[in-house]
Amino acid sequence: MSALYDLYRKLGNDRYGEAIGQLAPYFATIDPQFVRLEPGYCEIVLRNTRSVHNHIGSIHAIAICNGAELVAGLMTDVSIPENRRWIPVAMKVEYLAKAVTDLHIMADGKAIDWSVLGRISVPVEAVDAANKKVFTAEISMQIGEKQTG
Repeated sequence: MSALYDLYRKLGNDRYGEAIGQLAPYFATIDPQFVRLEPGYCEIVLRNTRSVHNHIGSIHAIAICNGAELVAGLMTDVSIPENRRWIPVAMKVEYLAKAVTDLHIMADGKAIDWSVLGRISVPVEAVDAANKKVFTAEISMQIGEKQTG
């Protein structure tokens, strides 16, 4: 089992975001609130606070991208076989609407064959408080064998 998944199960939703921010400080800039993490799925809430706003008072596009990379990466980590490693290598995003409420950002990898080596595409979407899709992304992850020795 993934060490990050073990940590999640130990800390729970309320404390996991802070722990991730300690491990990877840039993720702390969005103060992610975890909803669910399990093999094949990860969901966070990105709160609509001033600290993530752009100049027009909505959630900044890169803050949403930060959340997208977080959910895609964690979902990948807890989904791949233990003898594998991963790294994001590309991200294609679409901004569909202005983000003016809290957002739920989700990576759903239930349809992904996690046994594959090489590049896989992880779908991510963000919805607002009215369940309107405001953002989509495809994040390419390079999956390889862990180095031993």
